[in-house]
Amino acid sequence: MNFQHSPKALALQDLLLKFMEEEVYPVEKAFKEYMHSVDNPWATPPIMEDLKKKAKAVGLWNLFLPPHDADDENGLSNVDYAPLAEIMGRVPWAPLVFNCNAPDTGNMEVFVKYGTEAQKEKWLTPLLNGEIRSSFAMTEPDSACSDATNVACSIVRDGDEYVINGKKWFITGIMHEACKIMIVMGKTDPVNPNRHVQQSQILVPKDTPGVTIVRPLTTLGYLGAPLGEAEIHFNDVRVPVENILLGEGRGFEIAQGRLGPGRIHHCMRLIGCAQRALELMCARSESRSTFGKKLSEHQSVREDIAQSYCDIEQARLLTMMAADKIDREGAKEAKDLIAAIKIVTPAMTARVVDRAIQVHGAGGLTEDFFLAEAYNYARQIRFADGPDQVHMMQLGRSLARQYA
Repeated sequence: MNFQHSPKALALQDLLLKFMEEEVYPVEKAFKEYMHSVDNPWATPPIMEDLKKKAKAVGLWNLFLPPHDADDENGLSNVDYAPLAEIMGRVPWAPLVFNCNAPDTGNMEVFVKYGTEAQKEKWLTPLLNGEIRSSFAMTEPDSACSDATNVACSIVRDGDEYVINGKKWFITGIMHEACKIMIVMGKTDPVNPNRHVQQSQILVPKDTPGVTIVRPLTTLGYLGAPLGEAEIHFNDVRVPVENILLGEGRGFEIAQGRLGPGRIHHCMRLIGCAQRALELMCARSESRSTFGKKLSEHQSVREDIAQSYCDIEQARLLTMMAADKIDREGAKEAKDLIAAIKIVTPAMTARVVDRAIQVHGAGGLTEDFFLAEAYNYARQIRFADGPDQVHMMQLGRSLARQYA
């Protein structure tokens, strides 16, 4: 394995680090204060719009896009993009600044890989330009969607249209005012004996009649604005047949195509959260004293710092291994490593952030620091893109077969 980054990627790392130091960190407090003060948290804040313009102007835009053919010299490999995702992840909302946030990155990848030229023109181009936002609707309140074959939302063809009925929730991005399009996963062939070809994915504009946003959802009390998550209902929603992606029965195929690189992105952003938490823990332990000595001189605090460093380095190396294997052999061949990083990294980040909160005392639970929000993010991602138990089940099954 060679994790040596290309000259282009190294230059982008330097540029991104500088941008974060000069533009993003200085407005973190103002961003929080603004979001608490507005009546409508679902519009892009002026601070964010200003940062987006600056990021685009210096070339820090759509960095997540990999090369899509041998002649593509613009895209970054997963190995090259991984440290950039880590740097962005140090501030939970920062990926939005660079048009590198979920679920838009995964949706744009879907359009690039599987969309028709008409679908790309209508939806991909404005997404790449940052003019609109998107969402991905799979999880359902009445189905255990850790088993994605349980998805119950129905997609029924009626002449030149598909009719969609069902409920979805925890749909990231749907609350944002700029969200215009959803990719919805549902069943077009529920009686097919092959459970993995029952599902399809279809494009549903947010303003389609019958689409109802029931309520925004919080996670551990966080609203997640300006993207937000929500419960939505589809009641006889009609879209033209050309809105189907790739064809009926291809939903699982599309999902697998988007999730491999997406899990690299999530894990590297979480490693950025964990790394920043460790740095804050170290700074705090050097600046505070109890019982006549600095916190950093207490053995228990030193052990927490040392263990956090080891945990982060292990997760970073494992994630880079997965990124390297995807680049060399594809997501399918890297599936065991992808499962491993998804098991390890969110839980690791939650532990490291929890230790940092403890060193910060009660203040660590407040919005005076980024730690509480980072913990919420880490805990969320233990469900997103598949819960821990599913990845452990799949990885255990795969390993048992390999060594049987």
